[in-house]
Amino acid sequence: MEIVSVLRTKLADKVGKERFELWFGQSTSLALAGDDLVVAAPSRFFRDFLRSTFRAEIETACFDTFGRPVNLVFQIDESLPNPSSQSKSIKLFDAAAADAKSADRKSADRKSASRMGKVAPRKFATLDGFVAGQSNQMVVSVARKAVEHPGHYSPLMFHGPTGVGKTHILEGIRTAARRRRGGPTAMYLTAEQFTTFFVDALRGSGLPSFRSKYRGADILIIDDIQFFRGKRSTLVELHYTIDILIREGRQVVLAADRPPSELHELGAELITRIEGGMITAIEPPDRATRLGIVAGLARVMADRSGPKIPRNVQEFIATRLTSHTRELSGALCRLQATAEAFDRPVTLNMAEETLSDMVRHSGRLVRLGDIQRAVCDRLGLEPDSLQSARKAKTVNHARMLAMWLARKHTRAALTEISSFFGRRS
Repeated sequence: MEIVSVLRTKLADKVGKERFELWFGQSTSLALAGDDLVVAAPSRFFRDFLRSTFRAEIETACFDTFGRPVNLVFQIDESLPNPSSQSKSIKLFDAAAADAKSADRKSADRKSASRMGKVAPRKFATLDGFVAGQSNQMVVSVARKAVEHPGHYSPLMFHGPTGVGKTHILEGIRTAARRRRGGPTAMYLTAEQFTTFFVDALRGSGLPSFRSKYRGADILIIDDIQFFRGKRSTLVELHYTIDILIREGRQVVLAADRPPSELHELGAELITRIEGGMITAIEPPDRATRLGIVAGLARVMADRSGPKIPRNVQEFIATRLTSHTRELSGALCRLQATAEAFDRPVTLNMAEETLSDMVRHSGRLVRLGDIQRAVCDRLGLEPDSLQSARKAKTVNHARMLAMWLARKHTRAALTEISSFFGRRS
Protein backbone atom coordinates (compact mmCIF):
# COMPACT_ATOMS: atom_id res chain seq x y z
CA MET A 1 0.00 0.00 0.00
CA GLU A 2 1.16 3.50 -0.82
CA ILE A 3 0.33 4.79 2.66
CA VAL A 4 2.57 2.11 4.22
CA SER A 5 5.41 3.18 1.92
CA VAL A 6 5.01 6.75 3.17
CA LEU A 7 5.09 5.42 6.72
CA ARG A 8 8.30 3.45 6.08
CA THR A 9 9.93 6.58 4.57
CA LYS A 10 9.06 8.67 7.63
CA LEU A 11 10.26 5.90 9.94
CA ALA A 12 13.59 5.71 8.09
CA ASP A 13 14.05 9.44 8.62
CA LYS A 14 13.54 9.01 12.35
CA VAL A 15 15.72 5.97 13.05
CA GLY A 16 18.42 6.54 10.42
CA LYS A 17 19.03 4.74 7.13
CA GLU A 18 21.41 2.05 8.43
CA ARG A 19 19.28 1.13 11.44
CA PHE A 20 16.15 1.12 9.27
CA GLU A 21 17.70 -1.24 6.72
CA LEU A 22 18.84 -3.58 9.49
CA TRP A 23 15.60 -3.67 11.50
CA PHE A 24 12.88 -2.68 9.05
CA GLY A 25 14.18 -4.06 5.78
CA GLN A 26 13.05 -7.42 4.41
CA SER A 27 12.93 -8.92 7.91
CA THR A 28 10.06 -6.72 9.16
CA SER A 29 6.58 -6.36 7.75
CA LEU A 30 4.32 -3.33 8.38
CA ALA A 31 0.62 -3.70 7.54
CA LEU A 32 -2.58 -1.87 8.39
CA ALA A 33 -5.42 -3.92 9.89
CA GLY A 34 -8.35 -1.62 10.63
CA ASP A 35 -7.22 0.81 13.33
CA ASP A 36 -4.11 -1.27 14.11
CA LEU A 37 -0.64 -1.30 12.60
CA VAL A 38 0.69 -4.86 12.62
CA VAL A 39 4.48 -5.05 13.01
CA ALA A 40 5.63 -8.58 12.15
CA ALA A 41 9.11 -9.95 12.83
CA PRO A 42 10.74 -13.36 12.13
CA SER A 43 11.55 -14.29 15.74
CA ARG A 44 10.59 -13.58 19.32
CA PHE A 45 13.86 -11.79 20.07
CA PHE A 46 13.52 -9.66 16.92
CA ARG A 47 9.92 -8.77 17.83
CA ASP A 48 10.73 -7.92 21.45
CA PHE A 49 13.69 -5.79 20.37
CA LEU A 50 11.52 -3.80 17.94
CA ARG A 51 8.86 -3.31 20.60
CA SER A 52 11.23 -2.17 23.33
CA THR A 53 13.57 -0.07 21.15
CA PHE A 54 11.55 1.48 18.32
CA ARG A 55 7.99 1.74 19.68
CA ALA A 56 8.18 5.51 20.21
CA GLU A 57 9.62 6.14 16.73
CA ILE A 58 6.95 3.98 15.10
CA GLU A 59 4.18 5.77 17.02
CA THR A 60 5.54 9.18 15.99
CA ALA A 61 5.87 8.12 12.34
CA CYS A 62 2.29 6.81 12.41
CA PHE A 63 1.01 10.09 13.82
CA ASP A 64 2.89 12.07 11.16
CA THR A 65 1.51 9.80 8.42
CA PHE A 66 -2.10 9.27 9.52
CA GLY A 67 -2.65 12.38 11.63
CA ARG A 68 -3.84 10.32 14.59
CA PRO A 69 -2.48 7.77 17.09
CA VAL A 70 -2.46 4.17 15.86
CA ASN A 71 -2.47 1.07 18.04
CA LEU A 72 0.62 -1.08 17.48
CA VAL A 73 0.39 -4.88 17.42
CA PHE A 74 3.70 -6.77 17.41
CA GLN A 75 3.59 -10.31 15.99
CA ILE A 76 5.90 -13.14 14.93
CA ASP A 77 5.87 -14.25 11.29
CA GLU A 78 8.34 -17.09 10.80
CA SER A 79 8.00 -16.84 7.03
CA LEU A 80 9.98 -13.58 7.07
CA PRO A 81 13.75 -13.86 6.46
CA ASN A 82 15.78 -13.93 9.64
CA PRO A 83 18.90 -11.73 9.55
CA SER A 84 20.74 -14.29 11.65
CA SER A 85 21.20 -16.34 8.48
CA GLN A 86 23.59 -13.74 7.08
CA SER A 87 27.02 -13.40 8.68
CA LYS A 88 27.25 -9.67 8.11
CA SER A 89 23.80 -9.06 9.52
CA ILE A 90 24.55 -11.30 12.47
CA LYS A 91 27.37 -8.99 13.56
CA LEU A 92 25.22 -5.92 13.13
CA PHE A 93 22.37 -7.69 14.92
CA ASP A 94 24.52 -8.61 17.92
CA ALA A 95 26.18 -5.20 18.02
CA ALA A 96 22.85 -3.40 17.98
CA ALA A 97 21.50 -5.60 20.76
CA ALA A 98 24.65 -5.09 22.83
CA ASP A 99 24.49 -1.32 22.32
CA ALA A 100 20.86 -1.25 23.41
CA LYS A 101 21.52 -3.32 26.53
CA SER A 102 24.55 -1.19 27.40
CA ALA A 103 22.57 2.03 26.94
CA ASP A 104 19.76 0.72 29.15
CA ARG A 105 22.25 -0.30 31.85
CA LYS A 106 24.04 3.04 31.79
CA SER A 107 20.75 4.94 31.89
CA ALA A 108 19.52 2.88 34.84
CA ASP A 109 22.86 3.28 36.63
CA ARG A 110 22.82 7.07 36.18
CA LYS A 111 19.29 7.36 37.50
CA SER A 112 20.02 5.10 40.44
CA ALA A 113 23.26 6.89 41.34
CA SER A 114 21.72 10.34 41.12
CA ARG A 115 18.89 9.45 43.48
CA MET A 116 20.26 6.91 45.91
CA GLY A 117 24.01 6.81 45.60
CA LYS A 118 25.80 3.47 45.87
CA VAL A 119 23.55 1.29 48.02
CA ALA A 120 22.94 -2.44 48.29
CA PRO A 121 20.10 -3.82 46.14
CA ARG A 122 16.75 -3.80 47.87
CA LYS A 123 15.45 -7.15 49.08
CA PHE A 124 11.89 -7.61 47.86
CA ALA A 125 9.20 -9.59 49.70
CA THR A 126 7.92 -12.96 48.47
CA LEU A 127 4.46 -14.42 47.98
CA ASP A 128 5.38 -17.34 50.25
CA GLY A 129 6.05 -14.86 53.05
CA PHE A 130 2.53 -13.39 52.90
CA VAL A 131 0.36 -14.76 55.72
CA ALA A 132 -3.04 -14.80 54.06
CA GLY A 133 -5.52 -16.23 56.56
CA GLN A 134 -9.06 -17.21 55.59
CA SER A 135 -10.09 -13.73 54.46
CA ASN A 136 -7.26 -13.25 51.93
CA GLN A 137 -6.82 -16.65 50.30
CA MET A 138 -7.91 -15.32 46.88
CA VAL A 139 -5.32 -12.53 47.08
CA VAL A 140 -2.39 -14.92 46.88
CA SER A 141 -4.15 -17.07 44.29
CA VAL A 142 -4.67 -14.25 41.77
CA ALA A 143 -1.16 -12.92 42.48
CA ARG A 144 0.35 -16.27 41.48
CA LYS A 145 -1.91 -16.33 38.41
CA ALA A 146 -0.48 -12.97 37.33
CA VAL A 147 3.02 -14.49 37.33
CA GLU A 148 2.18 -17.87 35.80
CA HIS A 149 -0.22 -16.54 33.15
CA PRO A 150 0.45 -12.82 32.56
CA GLY A 151 -2.51 -11.05 31.01
CA HIS A 152 -5.15 -13.52 32.31
CA TYR A 153 -6.32 -10.98 34.88
CA SER A 154 -5.28 -7.61 33.48
CA PRO A 155 -5.44 -5.08 34.88
CA LEU A 156 -5.28 -6.63 38.35
CA MET A 157 -5.85 -4.24 41.23
CA PHE A 158 -5.44 -4.78 44.98
CA HIS A 159 -6.94 -2.31 47.43
CA GLY A 160 -7.18 -2.03 51.18
CA PRO A 161 -6.27 0.23 54.10
CA THR A 162 -2.70 0.88 55.13
CA GLY A 163 -0.76 -1.99 56.66
CA VAL A 164 -2.71 -4.93 55.19
CA GLY A 165 0.11 -6.11 52.89
CA LYS A 166 -0.55 -4.50 49.48
CA THR A 167 3.11 -3.66 48.89
CA HIS A 168 4.12 -7.12 50.10
CA ILE A 169 1.88 -8.73 47.44
CA LEU A 170 3.19 -6.46 44.67
CA GLU A 171 6.81 -7.13 45.62
CA GLY A 172 6.00 -10.83 45.82
CA ILE A 173 4.72 -10.80 42.23
CA ARG A 174 7.89 -9.06 41.09
CA THR A 175 10.10 -11.53 42.99
CA ALA A 176 8.23 -14.58 41.67
CA ALA A 177 8.52 -13.33 38.09
CA ARG A 178 12.27 -12.69 38.43
CA ARG A 179 12.84 -16.18 39.82
CA ARG A 180 11.14 -17.97 36.92
CA ARG A 181 13.76 -19.04 34.38
CA GLY A 182 12.78 -17.66 31.02
CA GLY A 183 9.73 -16.12 32.66
CA PRO A 184 8.13 -12.71 32.18
CA THR A 185 10.00 -9.46 32.74
CA ALA A 186 8.54 -7.51 35.66
CA MET A 187 8.91 -3.82 36.54
CA TYR A 188 7.91 -2.57 40.01
CA LEU A 189 7.66 1.09 40.98
CA THR A 190 5.49 3.42 43.03
CA ALA A 191 3.21 6.12 41.64
CA GLU A 192 5.69 8.72 42.89
CA GLN A 193 8.57 7.05 41.03
CA PHE A 194 6.53 6.75 37.83
CA THR A 195 5.70 10.47 38.02
CA THR A 196 9.31 11.47 38.74
CA PHE A 197 10.76 9.36 35.93
CA PHE A 198 8.12 10.65 33.50
CA VAL A 199 8.84 14.29 34.35
CA ASP A 200 12.59 13.66 34.05
CA ALA A 201 12.01 12.07 30.64
CA LEU A 202 10.02 15.10 29.47
CA ARG A 203 12.66 17.54 30.63
CA GLY A 204 15.58 15.54 29.28
CA SER A 205 14.03 14.53 25.95
CA GLY A 206 14.13 10.90 27.06
CA LEU A 207 10.44 10.12 26.51
CA PRO A 208 11.03 7.38 23.90
CA SER A 209 13.36 5.56 26.28
CA PHE A 210 10.89 5.93 29.15
CA ARG A 211 8.05 4.51 27.06
CA SER A 212 10.04 1.62 25.65
CA LYS A 213 11.14 0.64 29.16
CA TYR A 214 7.74 0.52 30.83
CA ARG A 215 5.61 -0.38 27.81
CA GLY A 216 8.01 -3.19 27.00
CA ALA A 217 7.58 -5.03 30.31
CA ASP A 218 5.58 -8.25 30.47
CA ILE A 219 4.36 -7.31 33.96
CA LEU A 220 4.11 -3.65 35.02
CA ILE A 221 3.49 -3.18 38.75
CA ILE A 222 2.58 0.25 40.17
CA ASP A 223 1.91 0.85 43.87
CA ASP A 224 -0.16 3.61 45.54
CA ILE A 225 -1.94 4.83 42.42
CA GLN A 226 -4.10 7.16 44.54
CA PHE A 227 -1.13 9.55 44.48
CA PHE A 228 -1.66 10.14 40.73
CA ARG A 229 -4.60 12.42 41.44
CA GLY A 230 -4.07 15.96 40.22
CA LYS A 231 -1.20 14.97 37.89
CA ARG A 232 -2.90 15.41 34.51
CA SER A 233 -0.05 14.74 32.10
CA THR A 234 1.15 11.75 34.12
CA LEU A 235 -2.38 10.31 34.15
CA VAL A 236 -2.57 10.59 30.36
CA GLU A 237 0.77 8.78 30.01
CA LEU A 238 -0.32 6.13 32.52
CA HIS A 239 -3.62 5.59 30.71
CA TYR A 240 -1.91 5.05 27.34
CA THR A 241 0.70 2.78 28.92
CA ILE A 242 -1.93 0.58 30.59
CA ASP A 243 -4.03 0.54 27.42
CA ILE A 244 -1.11 -0.62 25.26
CA LEU A 245 -0.04 -3.34 27.71
CA ILE A 246 -3.58 -4.72 27.99
CA ARG A 247 -4.10 -4.72 24.21
CA GLU A 248 -0.91 -6.70 23.77
CA GLY A 249 -2.02 -9.27 26.33
CA ARG A 250 0.47 -8.32 29.01
CA GLN A 251 -0.04 -7.91 32.75
CA VAL A 252 -0.75 -4.70 34.68
CA VAL A 253 -0.85 -4.88 38.49
CA LEU A 254 -1.95 -1.89 40.58
CA ALA A 255 -2.58 -1.12 44.24
CA ALA A 256 -4.41 1.65 46.09
CA ASP A 257 -5.73 2.40 49.54
CA ARG A 258 -9.35 2.40 48.31
CA PRO A 259 -11.44 0.76 45.56
CA PRO A 260 -11.59 2.29 42.06
CA SER A 261 -15.10 3.63 42.68
CA GLU A 262 -13.61 6.04 45.24
CA LEU A 263 -10.74 7.23 43.03
CA HIS A 264 -12.74 9.75 41.02
CA GLU A 265 -9.76 12.11 40.67
CA LEU A 266 -8.02 9.63 38.37
CA GLY A 267 -10.57 10.23 35.62
CA ALA A 268 -13.48 8.20 34.28
CA GLU A 269 -11.52 6.63 31.39
CA LEU A 270 -8.77 5.19 33.58
CA ILE A 271 -11.22 4.01 36.26
CA THR A 272 -13.37 2.30 33.63
CA ARG A 273 -10.31 0.54 32.26
CA ILE A 274 -9.32 -0.66 35.76
CA GLU A 275 -12.85 -1.82 36.58
CA GLY A 276 -12.80 -3.93 33.42
CA GLY A 277 -10.14 -6.14 35.02
CA MET A 278 -9.83 -8.01 38.31
CA ILE A 279 -10.32 -6.03 41.54
CA THR A 280 -9.39 -7.74 44.80
CA ALA A 281 -9.75 -6.33 48.31
CA ILE A 282 -7.11 -7.19 50.90
CA GLU A 283 -8.88 -7.47 54.22
CA PRO A 284 -7.32 -6.53 57.57
CA PRO A 285 -5.94 -9.69 59.18
CA ASP A 286 -8.00 -11.41 61.85
CA ARG A 287 -6.49 -12.52 65.15
CA ALA A 288 -5.33 -15.91 63.83
CA THR A 289 -3.59 -14.25 60.89
CA ARG A 290 -1.97 -11.63 63.12
CA LEU A 291 -0.71 -14.42 65.35
CA GLY A 292 0.82 -16.15 62.32
CA ILE A 293 2.52 -12.91 61.28
CA VAL A 294 3.94 -12.36 64.76
CA ALA A 295 5.15 -15.97 64.97
CA GLY A 296 6.94 -15.62 61.63
CA LEU A 297 8.59 -12.35 62.61
CA ALA A 298 9.63 -13.86 65.95
CA ARG A 299 11.31 -16.80 64.17
CA VAL A 300 13.25 -14.43 61.92
CA MET A 301 14.33 -12.42 64.97
CA ALA A 302 15.51 -15.56 66.76
CA ASP A 303 17.45 -16.71 63.66
CA ARG A 304 19.30 -13.38 63.72
CA SER A 305 20.44 -13.92 67.30
CA GLY A 306 17.63 -11.81 68.70
CA PRO A 307 15.70 -12.60 71.90
CA LYS A 308 13.23 -15.47 71.98
CA ILE A 309 9.61 -14.33 72.06
CA PRO A 310 7.45 -16.69 74.19
CA ARG A 311 4.12 -17.90 72.86
CA ASN A 312 2.07 -15.98 75.44
CA VAL A 313 3.82 -12.75 74.44
CA GLN A 314 3.09 -13.44 70.77
CA GLU A 315 -0.59 -13.95 71.63
CA PHE A 316 -0.61 -10.73 73.66
CA ILE A 317 0.77 -8.73 70.72
CA ALA A 318 -1.59 -10.30 68.16
CA THR A 319 -4.61 -9.71 70.39
CA ARG A 320 -3.96 -6.17 71.59
CA LEU A 321 -2.35 -4.55 68.54
CA THR A 322 -4.96 -4.47 65.78
CA SER A 323 -4.42 -1.22 63.86
CA HIS A 324 -2.16 -2.57 61.08
CA THR A 325 0.46 -5.26 60.50
CA ARG A 326 3.42 -2.85 60.56
CA GLU A 327 2.53 -2.23 64.20
CA LEU A 328 3.29 -5.89 64.95
CA SER A 329 6.80 -5.59 63.54
CA GLY A 330 7.33 -2.36 65.47
CA ALA A 331 6.28 -4.03 68.71
CA LEU A 332 8.78 -6.85 68.26
CA CYS A 333 11.55 -4.39 67.43
CA ARG A 334 10.80 -2.48 70.63
CA LEU A 335 10.87 -5.68 72.68
CA GLN A 336 14.22 -6.64 71.16
CA ALA A 337 15.72 -3.21 71.86
CA THR A 338 14.45 -3.25 75.45
CA ALA A 339 15.71 -6.78 76.09
CA GLU A 340 19.18 -5.94 74.77
CA ALA A 341 19.39 -2.55 76.52
CA PHE A 342 18.48 -3.88 79.97
CA ASP A 343 19.73 -7.44 79.49
CA ARG A 344 16.29 -8.85 80.35
CA PRO A 345 14.45 -11.84 78.90
CA VAL A 346 11.19 -11.14 77.11
CA THR A 347 8.29 -12.04 79.38
CA LEU A 348 4.58 -11.19 79.40
CA ASN A 349 5.02 -8.64 82.21
CA MET A 350 7.94 -7.04 80.40
CA ALA A 351 5.91 -6.89 77.15
CA GLU A 352 2.90 -5.31 78.88
CA GLU A 353 5.14 -2.67 80.43
CA THR A 354 7.17 -1.97 77.27
CA LEU A 355 4.21 -1.86 74.88
CA SER A 356 1.72 -0.10 77.15
CA ASP A 357 1.59 3.09 75.10
CA MET A 358 1.23 1.18 71.81
CA VAL A 359 -1.60 -0.91 73.23
CA ARG A 360 -3.33 2.20 74.59
CA HIS A 361 -3.26 4.01 71.24
CA SER A 362 -4.20 0.89 69.28
CA GLY A 363 -7.32 0.11 71.25
CA ARG A 364 -10.54 0.19 69.25
CA LEU A 365 -13.10 2.81 70.18
CA VAL A 366 -15.89 0.48 69.10
CA ARG A 367 -15.92 -3.29 69.55
CA LEU A 368 -18.21 -5.99 68.17
CA GLY A 369 -19.76 -6.54 71.59
CA ASP A 370 -20.47 -2.82 71.91
CA ILE A 371 -22.37 -2.83 68.61
CA GLN A 372 -24.33 -5.95 69.57
CA ARG A 373 -25.43 -4.39 72.88
CA ALA A 374 -26.38 -1.08 71.26
CA VAL A 375 -28.51 -2.72 68.54
CA CYS A 376 -30.24 -5.08 70.99
CA ASP A 377 -30.96 -2.25 73.45
CA ARG A 378 -32.34 -0.02 70.71
CA LEU A 379 -34.57 -2.71 69.16
CA GLY A 380 -35.58 -4.40 72.42
CA LEU A 381 -33.96 -7.77 71.77
CA GLU A 382 -32.23 -10.22 74.07
CA PRO A 383 -28.42 -9.58 74.19
CA ASP A 384 -27.58 -13.02 72.73
CA SER A 385 -30.27 -13.11 70.06
CA LEU A 386 -27.98 -11.84 67.28
CA GLN A 387 -25.58 -14.74 67.85
CA SER A 388 -28.33 -17.35 67.89
CA ALA A 389 -29.71 -19.43 65.02
CA ARG A 390 -33.05 -17.63 65.09
CA LYS A 391 -34.37 -16.56 61.68
CA ALA A 392 -37.25 -14.34 62.73
CA LYS A 393 -37.58 -11.18 60.67
CA THR A 394 -36.88 -8.89 63.61
CA VAL A 395 -33.70 -10.79 64.50
CA ASN A 396 -32.49 -11.09 60.89
CA HIS A 397 -32.86 -7.35 60.25
CA ALA A 398 -31.17 -6.48 63.54
CA ARG A 399 -28.32 -8.88 62.76
CA MET A 400 -27.79 -7.35 59.31
CA LEU A 401 -27.75 -3.88 60.84
CA ALA A 402 -25.22 -4.93 63.47
CA MET A 403 -22.93 -6.55 60.88
CA TRP A 404 -23.09 -3.43 58.70
CA LEU A 405 -22.20 -1.22 61.67
CA ALA A 406 -19.36 -3.58 62.59
CA ARG A 407 -17.94 -3.35 59.08
CA LYS A 408 -18.17 0.45 59.12
CA HIS A 409 -16.97 1.28 62.62
CA THR A 410 -14.43 -1.44 63.47
CA ARG A 411 -11.28 -2.84 61.91
CA ALA A 412 -12.53 -6.40 62.31
CA ALA A 413 -12.11 -8.64 59.28
CA LEU A 414 -15.18 -10.13 57.60
CA THR A 415 -14.37 -13.55 59.02
CA GLU A 416 -14.31 -12.14 62.57
CA ILE A 417 -17.65 -10.40 62.08
CA SER A 418 -19.17 -13.56 60.62
CA SER A 419 -17.86 -15.72 63.46
CA PHE A 420 -19.08 -13.28 66.14
CA PHE A 421 -22.62 -13.18 64.75
CA GLY A 422 -23.16 -16.93 64.54
CA ARG A 423 -21.12 -17.57 61.40
CA ARG A 424 -23.63 -15.75 59.20
CA SER A 425 -22.64 -14.54 55.74
